[in-house]
Parts: sequence; structure tokens; C-alpha cells
Amino acid sequence: MLQVNSISFAYLKEQTITNLSLSLQKGNNLAVIGESGCGKSTLLKLIYGLYDLEQGQIFWNDIEVLGPKFNLIPGMDFMKYLAQDFDLMPFITVAENVGKYLSNINSEKKWQRVSELLEIVEMNEFANVKAKNLSGGQMQRVAIARVLALEPEVLLLDEPFSHIDNFRKNSLRRRLFAYLKEKGITCIVATHDSTDVLSFADEVLVLQKGTIIEQGAPKFIYENPKTNYVASLFGDVNEILIDGKVQFVYPHQLEVVEESGVKVEVQNSYFRGSHYLIEASYNNGVLFFESTQHYPKHTEVFLAKTT
Repeated sequence: MLQVNSISFAYLKEQTITNLSLSLQKGNNLAVIGESGCGKSTLLKLIYGLYDLEQGQIFWNDIEVLGPKFNLIPGMDFMKYLAQDFDLMPFITVAENVGKYLSNINSEKKWQRVSELLEIVEMNEFANVKAKNLSGGQMQRVAIARVLALEPEVLLLDEPFSHIDNFRKNSLRRRLFAYLKEKGITCIVATHDSTDVLSFADEVLVLQKGTIIEQGAPKFIYENPKTNYVASLFGDVNEILIDGKVQFVYPHQLEVVEESGVKVEVQNSYFRGSHYLIEASYNNGVLFFESTQHYPKHTEVFLAKTT
């Protein structure tokens, strides 16, 4: 189990993480979400041991994670951390980058392992290409393969798919998270992408100004956001007074009806393939809803929350 006990950390005088605690069972996937600057990346670096804590302790099972004051080379051997800068060696090949830390005792076994990892990230055809000749998305995929090479007990991923094209991102996510589950690797992902959270995380932790404001099952938090801030991390959200109570409603949760207490005027219709995202004016503000039908500007419609 990963155990984070009441940790705090500041860059100079600016407090970044404040009295934060969490626990994570072996083999589970935790997604950490929040606005930019909320402390996601810092939390991952603290868990890996790149910084010294101001207060608190971090343990993996019975082993305490210690920072640069205690380790000549920061970081813990049983963990791997994938930063946003990839840190590949530019003048060696993709295969050599992935196999850099693998033993050379059994060469056939080593390169078989490299091939397996490149298959996961769909980079086998680039095995003999030097890293400096790759695109940013390709570099990111190689970096993912490299942190998996020694099969860590804990994997820390900081925006792991941010440079990868959407058409490839979905396939890579499915392959990677299936592999982590198969191998029982504990994973923490800092992300802005709600798909990483809703489709693959066992648990989600919401950070705001270095403090946990919500934690639990992704589906529950998505369906029951306590604040507009939490709901907005999953996409567009409306704040509507329904039956005398303020509710946070996603666009797909609204439908056009013959009459209701919510009357809006259409301003824009954005085609999204399977539907339109409709932007409308409501009570001197903006409201979004989804529809399979296009509505001309200034059309007035009534909306109700779907059951």
C-alpha cells in the first residue's frame, strides 16, 4: 500500500501542498485532477522522492520514501516517474532508449522485452530511429515504454498523453492501463483529461491550491459534484436553480421540452458529430445543452433536466 501521511511542501515561501493525506492499494489506479498550478505535478515528485518534505511522511509498504537529503540520487528504485519533458537520449535509437536500463546478460531476452514494450505503445516500426528524429507525441510514447521496462511497483505519470494525437491516444490508453492491471502495477496519473479519470481510474483525487477537496470513485464524483470547480474539471457545466436548489448540470443532462421553468435563447450551435452543443443565454448568463437538432440563433426553447 502507498501511504501519504499529512505532507506539506512549499517552493520558497509559496505553499504548494498543505497537510495532504491519501492511501492507495497495490494495483489500483489513482487519477489526480485540478486546475493548473494546484499541485498535481508537485505531489507526484514528492511521492517519488525528488523533493524533501516540510512535514509528514510517505511510505510504500514499510519503506519510507526519502528525498535528496537522504539519497545521493533522488528517486526510489521501486517507483518510476514519467515527467512531462520525457528525458530521452536523443542520439541513440528508440529501442536503445527503452532497453537502456535492462540487463545485457541475456541479450535475446532483453530485446524481446523491448519489442513487447514498443508494441504496447505502438512504436515497433520506429525501433531503429534515433530519438532526436521523433515527433513530440512519438517521444512521449517511447518515454512511457521506458518507464515500464523494469516493471516498477509504482508508476507515476504526469500528463502522459498530452502530446499524443487523439486518434492514437485512445488506443494507447486502453493498452497501457490494461497492461498495468495485468501486472498489478500501482499507478498515479496527474491529468487534465477527464477520459483518463472516468474510463480508467479506480479512484479520483481533486486538488485545489494544494489541498484535497474531493476524493472517491470517479463515477460518484462526476454525478455528484459538490462545487462548480469540481464539475468543470469534467467539461462544460451549468449552474441552474431547480426546485429552489442550485444544481450543477452537464449539457447532456438537459433536454428540450414543451414548457418548463427554464427558458433560454439560442446563441450558437456547435456541431460535434453525433450531436450539437448549443450555447444559449439564460438569466443574463450562458447555458449549454446538447441536442441532435440544430437550432437557429435567437430560437427560444424550454429545458428540463433528464431523469
